[in-house]
Amino acid sequence: MERAYTFLGGADGPWRVLRVEGIGGEPLPRAARVDVVNALIAVPPPGANWLLRGVTSNERYVTRAERERLIAIQPGLGRPQASRAALIPIRKSASWWQLSQDERREIIEARSEHISTGMRYLPAVARRLHHSRDLGEPFDFITWFEYAPEHSEEFEDLVARLRATEEWKYVEREVDVRLILDSAA
Repeated sequence: MERAYTFLGGADGPWRVLRVEGIGGEPLPRAARVDVVNALIAVPPPGANWLLRGVTSNERYVTRAERERLIAIQPGLGRPQASRAALIPIRKSASWWQLSQDERREIIEARSEHISTGMRYLPAVARRLHHSRDLGEPFDFITWFEYAPEHSEEFEDLVARLRATEEWKYVEREVDVRLILDSAA
């Protein structure tokens, strides 16, 4: 399944962990490196302290016009200059999931401007959203961001803006893992 991904935190992987911060709730166990594997791995391999699994899916909560704009300006992952990354898994509250799709859209975009805020940082920051809730994982979403070092301040601004929104009142657990690409892995 090419849409399936496992993020392995441990001793191996090309991404060296700079810091791990529990924004809300419990942080992840310590890891020196992170590897991103394009498959669902059931059991952590030797040297891995944790794994997070998710699948990419269609864009939810976006209008056709927003989707077309995202496609036009969203860069791909793996750009040579993008040597910084952030792995941010999030779990939302039961009250979030009790809302209807249109109520969640209202909070996400009409009141929190999540989509339009994110677009302001494209193409400097590339991202990929992974859905984990239906896999029975401890997080609902895993977001992977990549950016060049010179766009670090912009990325910090993006994250701060999103965390200040009404939408984030529904976040129960969030971990922020910052990484640097280290080809010596």
